[in-house]
Amino acid sequence: MSALERPQAAMILAAGRGERLRPLTDSTPKPLLPVHGKPLIEHHLERLARAGFRRIVINLAWLGSQIRARLGDGTRFGVSITYSEEAPVALEAGGGIFRALPHLTPDPFLVVNGDVYTDLDFAALGLRPEYHAHLVLAPNPPQHPGGDFGLKDGLAVPEAPLRHTFTGVAVYRRTLFEGCADGGFPLKPLLLRAMAARRCSAELHRGLWTDVGTPERLAALERERP
Repeated sequence: MSALERPQAAMILAAGRGERLRPLTDSTPKPLLPVHGKPLIEHHLERLARAGFRRIVINLAWLGSQIRARLGDGTRFGVSITYSEEAPVALEAGGGIFRALPHLTPDPFLVVNGDVYTDLDFAALGLRPEYHAHLVLAPNPPQHPGGDFGLKDGLAVPEAPLRHTFTGVAVYRRTLFEGCADGGFPLKPLLLRAMAARRCSAELHRGLWTDVGTPERLAALERERP
């Protein structure tokens, strides 16, 4: 079996409006909402730095200037941050990653949703040469009982008797985005294309993972021990 290729660069998706988190996100971008005494995105930066990542890309749109002002160039986290501008409107996950590709070298690279909280070991993730994507899945939370994708023989599949929830954490290769053009577009059709070609691997993470998508879930996470 071919060896895992470990990503060296990482991207944090931070451009979204955070509609479900309103009114909290009317004046604060969701990656800066506090969890256990610090902004959500800072937990990601610290975990990425501990995992050995030094080059981080963050996409910006809604209230992006606040994120830039808070994080700066990343020096205090031990990383170097590059910002990918999407204002005035976020480009969705697919379009956001595609615009940032010039900064996400070499292949493969890690992508993390800015609105999740997890204890996932980023250093353990990688991508085999024959795959275009590797997804981290999790057991379905109450708000998403149907899941997103199945897992069969190490591959992600669109349909299965048991489907799991995509965590928003994945390793991608540039080949996943072949044929794309600059602009807003979703990521899921690209993943389905890779699955159809048996080029999308996956794993199931049973540790801590929360989609911080509503004020209620944010409050529940804040009540838990860090």
